[in-house]
Amino acid sequence: MPNYDPANEMLYSLMDRALDTAVMEGKFLFSMENYLKGHSYTRRQTTELLESSPFGEITSTIDELDGYLHGDKMLKEAYGHVTKPNARKILKYLTKIRDEAVTYHESRKPGRPKGAKNKKKRTK
Repeated sequence: MPNYDPANEMLYSLMDRALDTAVMEGKFLFSMENYLKGHSYTRRQTTELLESSPFGEITSTIDELDGYLHGDKMLKEAYGHVTKPNARKILKYLTKIRDEAVTYHESRKPGRPKGAKNKKKRTK
């Protein structure tokens, strides 16, 4: 496998576990932003993360929980064991994980950030 990255594999297992823990136990222990910053993820690694199946699973779970909260009959049967207040908490948590990954990906663009240097000094 030419693109095998053990760091991403570890993150995938953590994401699966975070999803399972959130749905089954109602515990929200994982912070995507802290993990990515702490492990100095590159833009390429973050792109692989956003295209991965575990990240797609989180995105599809977000869509399913949103449908469940809006009264979809099929999803009501699938997520009937989760109360609506807990479903809202899980939805908020998973959305936070997704948004943190996307924000980190955007912040890792190559080049100098806008306004980092050569700002014109204001005169009074």
